[in-house]
Amino acid sequence: MRHGPEGAALLRSEGLPPEAVDAVLMHNEKAAPAERSTLFQHALAAGETITGLIFAVALVYPDKKISSVKTKSVVKRMKEKLFAASVNRDAIMECEKTGIPINDFAELALKSLSEVEHTLQLTS
Repeated sequence: MRHGPEGAALLRSEGLPPEAVDAVLMHNEKAAPAERSTLFQHALAAGETITGLIFAVALVYPDKKISSVKTKSVVKRMKEKLFAASVNRDAIMECEKTGIPINDFAELALKSLSEVEHTLQLTS
């Protein structure tokens, strides 16, 4: 749980804006010094967390490709608490605090991950 504070310190030393540093510090609720309160903090927490769910969904597909995963599948798996049980669904739902409904957020995350899928080396 040190990667949030250590990442924030590194970003601060590199001169990133305070809101970016704070978002990194706050993305892990277990290590965060307070509750997330800004759009940036909610967006980063939701975005980072949905990637884990999307990876888990992709790994149960025969071809194990993110580009094969459908938005509907991600949203359906959100409701299955035993599937990828360590993925914090509440953190993902923080996307709605940014004004983005879960279906749109899942679609955006899938599109973004599909574009870099070749660099992710996703395997079971």
